[in-house]
Amino acid sequence: MAIPSRLLPLLAEFDFARQRLTDRLSGPVVNSGNGTDVPVGPMTDAEYLWEPAPGCWSVRRWADGPGPAGEFLTGAGEWGRENASYPHPVPPPFTTLAWRLTHLSELLELRADHTNGTRSLTRDDYRAAGDAAGAIAAFDRAAGAWRAALLSADDEDLDRVGHCTYPHGGDAEEPFLEVVWWVNQELLHHGAEIALLRDLYRILAV
Repeated sequence: MAIPSRLLPLLAEFDFARQRLTDRLSGPVVNSGNGTDVPVGPMTDAEYLWEPAPGCWSVRRWADGPGPAGEFLTGAGEWGRENASYPHPVPPPFTTLAWRLTHLSELLELRADHTNGTRSLTRDDYRAAGDAAGAIAAFDRAAGAWRAALLSADDEDLDRVGHCTYPHGGDAEEPFLEVVWWVNQELLHHGAEIALLRDLYRILAV
């Protein structure tokens, strides 16, 4: 099936942001943006779970429960992601690299499922990783699933309201093309946050 022309620039943006974040997490180099390769080491478990401020939201073992700033954990398996009931605290708690990467992978995997999958997964089904390598692999799987969902859409699907039924946002009330645009923004801004946290860890924690 031919890729709709309106989807092509958003798909290219997604691919660029995905590769840039993957390189930033895994190394051995990341493109500086002007074609220069900058050396970068793979993320460590200590870095993944680093809490640079008191009261962080993070990814924690279910056996330990949420930290002092979290109300509950979401997800399946040994680890869960901290959360709170709506409305969330203001100002929001600082979130760790683990929280941000898990959030990003979760939303990609669930949106993929609610576009061309079972349309049934919720946050309670997502299995958060407790280690860096597992989290990077989870991101790669989730990004691949979302990309496959994009490639399954035809031109009519891009205008269809509710083509994605992701239950934790306005997707069911929005044309799919707007959902695609929004997911790109999530990847770009969380990718930038993760990159900054890697820089801060290198300077402040090591």
